[in-house]
Amino acid sequence: MEPWRYSSQGLSIALRVTPRGGRDGIDGIEMLADGRPVVKVRVRAVAEGGEANRAVMAVLAKALGVRKIDVRILAGATSRLKQVAVDGDPVQLGNALRELTAAQSK
Repeated sequence: MEPWRYSSQGLSIALRVTPRGGRDGIDGIEMLADGRPVVKVRVRAVAEGGEANRAVMAVLAKALGVRKIDVRILAGATSRLKQVAVDGDPVQLGNALRELTAAQSK
C-alpha cells in the first residue's frame, strides 16, 4: 500500500513531518498505529511561522524535480501529519517517489 493517490493533476501524498530533524530529506515509508502508510520527511526548519511547511514543500519539489509552486499543503498545516498535493505527470511523480522511498527504506 502506497501513501499517495494519483489524480489527473498529479499526486496527493500523506506525510509525517519531523521539524528540527537535523537535515532535510525523505526517510522512506512508515506505518502509523492505525495502519495508514505515510512518507517520512525530515527538515531542519523549526515549526514556527510556517518555516517547516515551506521547508517540506522545498524538499519535495527538489526530490521530485518539480517547481516549488507545484507543491502545496492540502491539510495538516499545523500538524506533523500532512496531506500534500504535487502537480505534474502522475505516473512520473509516482515512479520517482517510489524510488526515493524504496532507497530510504532499505
